[in-house]
Amino acid sequence: MKILKNDLSSELNLRTELNFPVKGIEFIDITPLILQKNVFAEITEKFYDELKDKSIDYLVLPEARGFLFGTAVAEKLNTGIIPVRKKGKLSPKYVETQFDYEKEYGPDTLELPKLVDGNYKGKNFYIIDDIYATGHTLNAISDTIENLGGNVLGKGAIINIPALNNEKNVFSLIDIEETFD
Repeated sequence: MKILKNDLSSELNLRTELNFPVKGIEFIDITPLILQKNVFAEITEKFYDELKDKSIDYLVLPEARGFLFGTAVAEKLNTGIIPVRKKGKLSPKYVETQFDYEKEYGPDTLELPKLVDGNYKGKNFYIIDDIYATGHTLNAISDTIENLGGNVLGKGAIINIPALNNEKNVFSLIDIEETFD
């Protein structure tokens, strides 16, 4: 893995493992970013600075690693959070919609919960995840929210792999290139 951009003041201690969870994938372990309280705080602060002037109703956080960073940011922004869950983790009674999408290593299904105060129409959302690789997860979530009438104001990730997605409008703190050394 080669670091292309690091907007954090701390030295990165990311761990990677080749061919996990399947051959051809380089797993990036973000655990060191959580273990170091100063790094976790800096990530939270940088996302807060990026989002504080946007009119966000909800941060949308994909299971499970999006939960880790997004909840701290939501608390600082005083916004609600929408946990995007894997199929079967929510009671069907409380699922607004479910959608299929293609991950880097196979198909998956995610579910958006019903909101307590109405529906998605006309509300403003921002999606945060740990890693933006191909973009399939965040783009599937964004498309689903927009199909429900919501406004997606942007997408952000701690780590972006630009060569896999060619996305110019994703906010990221760290950009990397996979090297498979």
